[in-house]
Amino acid sequence: MNISKTLITKDEITEKVKAIAARINDDYRGRELYVIGILNGSFIFMADLIRELDVDIKVEFMGVSSYEDGTESTGKLRITKDIKLNLNSADVLIVEDIIDSGVTAARLVEMLKSRNLHSVKVCALLNKQSRRVNDFTADYIGFEIEDEFVVGYGLDCAGKFRQMKDICVVELD
Repeated sequence: MNISKTLITKDEITEKVKAIAARINDDYRGRELYVIGILNGSFIFMADLIRELDVDIKVEFMGVSSYEDGTESTGKLRITKDIKLNLNSADVLIVEDIIDSGVTAARLVEMLKSRNLHSVKVCALLNKQSRRVNDFTADYIGFEIEDEFVVGYGLDCAGKFRQMKDICVVELD
């Protein structure tokens, strides 16, 4: 596998994170926000995002999967790490690295809503609308991208490239 091109630079990411955070600050001013990062890909984006927030937050992480061992979603949500916080009547922001088919995100929102939340919204750094198999739309989106395999800034390919500062396209051999 080879990096074929830089899709989004570190500087572009930094500016977009600040813009998203400004919207979130406006939307949640005066309220406490539970920010839940979806592991593993969201951790770098989430760390940068929460440093730009000036609202009261609590942070938690979840591990979820709908892919089992394959590359296509099974449509079933499997929780690999659940949250420990009591979310009763809470405002929740789910932070994702990328929304692809929309299956995992839609199922996760549905599952969290069953926990008696005040509100739940989704923030994704990247959105691949062309791959969507449902009508799911994130509330906060950083960048719309084409159907390319991307790595960097937390996104990986077989565990590699997460540490890259830019988001790059990978050519799979």
